[in-house]
Amino acid sequence: MTNFKEDLMKVKAFAFDVDGVLSWQVIPLHPSGEPMRTANIKDGYAIQLAVKLGYPVAIITGGNTGSVKTRYSNLGVPDVYMASSNKMVDFEEWTSRHNLSPENVLYMGDDLPDYPVMKKVGVPVCPADAVEEIKSLCKYISHAKGGEGCVRDVMEQVLRAQGKWGTDFTW
Repeated sequence: MTNFKEDLMKVKAFAFDVDGVLSWQVIPLHPSGEPMRTANIKDGYAIQLAVKLGYPVAIITGGNTGSVKTRYSNLGVPDVYMASSNKMVDFEEWTSRHNLSPENVLYMGDDLPDYPVMKKVGVPVCPADAVEEIKSLCKYISHAKGGEGCVRDVMEQVLRAQGKWGTDFTW
């Protein structure tokens, strides 16, 4: 059994849920009835940096709002799976298309729809406010809650461990 710091070295790709991970768990509703999600700027910076560094990144969410697709597409994420009723199907399609082994994927989820994927990946992680069933699977539980920088936390740890985080971010 490896420890979390050793697991960081084997990460070759990242996948994330949206609600409760990249966005707060409590979602205000627009007068039209559409959920209005939040986005953490530091999470976004880490995602676009990982994409620029060549890491495959996927967003797999049960939600289906255009703003989510636009946000992550604008950060350079080509693999945004919306209205995912079975996250394992989308996860397997993504890993197959990118020739990834699940053991080399860090997946962050927070609730029961994420459970099957998190059982399969090599590095399952979650925000501080994930449900207990998810926490029990995780190799790391972020100090940050969903929507409050938990994605930046884990991505920065991976990039630092792999020597890809520094102070010169000019492109």
